[in-house]
Amino acid sequence: MNNTGSLRAGRKIEVSAASKARRRFMSGFAYFFTALSTVVSLGLLLYLLLFLLLKGVGAINWEFLTSDAPPVGNEGGGGIAAALTGTGLIISIASLIGIPLGLLIGIYLSEIASPTSRFANVARIAVNTFTGIPSIIVGIFVYVVVVRPMHSFSALAGGIALSIIMVPILARTAEDVMRLVPGSIREAGMALGIPTWRVILGVVVPAARAGIITGGVLAVARVAGETAPLILTALGNEFVNLNILKPTDELTLRILKYARGPFEVWHEQAYGAAFVLVAGVALAALLLRLTTRGRGIKIH
Repeated sequence: MNNTGSLRAGRKIEVSAASKARRRFMSGFAYFFTALSTVVSLGLLLYLLLFLLLKGVGAINWEFLTSDAPPVGNEGGGGIAAALTGTGLIISIASLIGIPLGLLIGIYLSEIASPTSRFANVARIAVNTFTGIPSIIVGIFVYVVVVRPMHSFSALAGGIALSIIMVPILARTAEDVMRLVPGSIREAGMALGIPTWRVILGVVVPAARAGIITGGVLAVARVAGETAPLILTALGNEFVNLNILKPTDELTLRILKYARGPFEVWHEQAYGAAFVLVAGVALAALLLRLTTRGRGIKIH
């Protein structure tokens, strides 16, 4: 009996040691694979930025950023001033519409809707479906319901199209990050007699601030690179336009036109405009994170 017990104890020790070694190996492999994926991703991003910069460095100057597009048939000169102002205008409209709607949907699904609510389940399915819908479908929809009744392409139509793309991205992100807020935070607010809506807006949302901001940045970055819906809504313009009811130029539309143009200088300007777009989105995201850093409720 003593020998049998000793053998069993020895086998348990061997199995335990083998299990620990296996776990250490898997943990090390996962760490290595994660680190390698991060390095590769950052390397590809850096390569993309350097590629665009080197290809378009000859076009990037003050005149390029502040001048109107060159006349049709002119192979030189001109810039992307109209595209820059149009991009800012269209994305501003999209953000004013899409960010509040996406955040409200996320709040409803996370904090208000019952776990057994059929409407909430249908809403989640709709959000997940619309996250992957082709942007050209959104462009066709806005063309039918906005552009045709208005009898004009416009920055407003372009902003509405981009906001439709933004809403499900932000709604999904907002719901997920607010579900990560501990229930004790909500219970503490309720125990003080604070109304539910005040707990949500004053406690839960600030606690999930970092994730919500990240979702907003991802949504803006996604729509900043869209071209297809803007062809059917904003159309484009050769001159600076600040009237939201008129056709408006945008960086991706300008890049498309220059890239398809017959002149080599246009191709260089397309690379320059692409670098300005990527660098602008990255800089805006960085500034947003820095200006909102350290605010709101911190969960320890």
